[in-house]
Amino acid sequence: MASPTSQRTNKFTTLRLRFLMIMLLCHTPHESKLFSANQNHQKIFSPPPPPQQQQQDSNPHAAFDTLDLDGHFSFQNTAHASRDFGNRFFFRPAAVLHPKSVSDIASTVKHVYEMGPLSGLTVAARGHGHSLQGQSQADGGIVVNMESLTRRPSQGHLRGGGGGRYVDVSGGELWIDVLKETLKQGLAPKSWTDYLHLTVGGTLSNGGISGQAFRHGPQINNVQQLEVVTGKGEVVTCSEKQNAELFFSVLGGLGQFGIITRARISLEAAPDMVRWIRVLYSDFSKFSTDQEHLISLDESFDYIEGFVIINRTGLLNNWRSSFHPKDPVQASQFVSDGKTLYCLEVAKYYNSHHDDALLQQIQGLLSKLHFITSTLFVSEVSYLGFLDRVHVAEMKLREQGLWEVPHPWLCLFIPGSKMDQFASQVFGSIVTDSSNGPILIYALNQSKWNNNIKRTSLVTPREDVIYHVSFLASAVPSSTGKDGLDYILARNQRILDFSLGAGIGLKQYLPHYTTQEDWKGHFGSKWEVFLKRKLTYDPLAVLAPGHRIFKRQYQIRKQSITEGLLKNT
Repeated sequence: MASPTSQRTNKFTTLRLRFLMIMLLCHTPHESKLFSANQNHQKIFSPPPPPQQQQQDSNPHAAFDTLDLDGHFSFQNTAHASRDFGNRFFFRPAAVLHPKSVSDIASTVKHVYEMGPLSGLTVAARGHGHSLQGQSQADGGIVVNMESLTRRPSQGHLRGGGGGRYVDVSGGELWIDVLKETLKQGLAPKSWTDYLHLTVGGTLSNGGISGQAFRHGPQINNVQQLEVVTGKGEVVTCSEKQNAELFFSVLGGLGQFGIITRARISLEAAPDMVRWIRVLYSDFSKFSTDQEHLISLDESFDYIEGFVIINRTGLLNNWRSSFHPKDPVQASQFVSDGKTLYCLEVAKYYNSHHDDALLQQIQGLLSKLHFITSTLFVSEVSYLGFLDRVHVAEMKLREQGLWEVPHPWLCLFIPGSKMDQFASQVFGSIVTDSSNGPILIYALNQSKWNNNIKRTSLVTPREDVIYHVSFLASAVPSSTGKDGLDYILARNQRILDFSLGAGIGLKQYLPHYTTQEDWKGHFGSKWEVFLKRKLTYDPLAVLAPGHRIFKRQYQIRKQSITEGLLKNT
């Protein structure tokens, strides 16, 4: 039987936990500052903060003069930190921290935490600025420029041993630089994103998926250790065996529990070359069946993705700049106009002196598929060139002034059992054109992933086979047509509305919601764990305000809250 002292302690702990929950949940996140093409980017201001907070935060210089930093704060040139790749949300911070050490970040976060709940200051980590809805922004708060913290991986940071080969890298390092440095040692990370000019901490806070994920899982499935600055300003090293709860919280945790300052990434032997193949299908059922067949094999391609093509003129002729048709005559006679087609894109890695066995293996895999035979295209590229392929497209778009435009992306995970139903309605009725940007669609087999991924904060449908479907649209500024922001956003909403009504059971990847009820629905059974982790590692909701999951409170009516708690105990 518990002693009176322990009973009082347990009661106090329960009261404190409920108090903190109410502090985080008694208000829903504030209305997002969203712009559409015909609003001329006019900012919608939220009500001014209470007088106490205005007085405390009116002079951000004074608030941080006492900090001894290796880096520095910028209070004037902050405009770049008020925008991101999505180009739809603009939240200006009071200051930007350019850290030169982990202690710079820890000292700053700790200082904000110790200012207490009456302060409205928040802290957001910003990598390469590729968030879509202001997730890396902090309205009137502090943005941490993580790229200032880079420490290029060198031979001294490459290790091998009982835990396998790995590399220690800064959370602000770009994946492209990690790749280039590890390739010098003949090694490379196992899992990637399609675009490598993203920071390590940024992708690990979301998941990190690409065509290798069917085998190796997302990037968060290939991390051995992290160094994290929590919302209290504590620097913590964590792994599956050390501070495991924080480790799994942060992976896929949307920055809610800590800022990743270092990551230990698993490596494998790197190939030299890639045999890159594309084929087309006109029947979605055959396309999806072939994908699921390939990801089920122990010996398959090394990369498997796909995309949807709707009403594109001269499709195969456009491929000829990078790919070679197996049958040029048949390929030249193929007509893509007015059709909905599905492209399967696969790749096999090899070293420069490959043998006939590799070609036989590729041919054996292709022989079991049901694609349109005249559409087989092949390319041979370097491993580095293949992984960095999206950057080539980026450079072309930048030259045309088409990169820094609104990107109303919609990224989803669809249960495999519902994929045919989703595709029939979405690609048959809702999406009538793919000219606004790529539509990715590829299968993943969660049963092949490390089972510990279930302990992370990443949310996916509860089926072994799921599909990643991403509508990667770019909007033409000021357009009111089908290439305009308003039209694309409305189309995205139609997809979500249909999926909800049809019981598809999808989950958003790179999720964005405007109410806490929607966030609860997103996390489902994981919400209670997510909330408890927030209360443990960032109890004042200092970190990552751009997701609008939890709102930093200016005032807390302690008297009424405490009275309400006492009535329920």
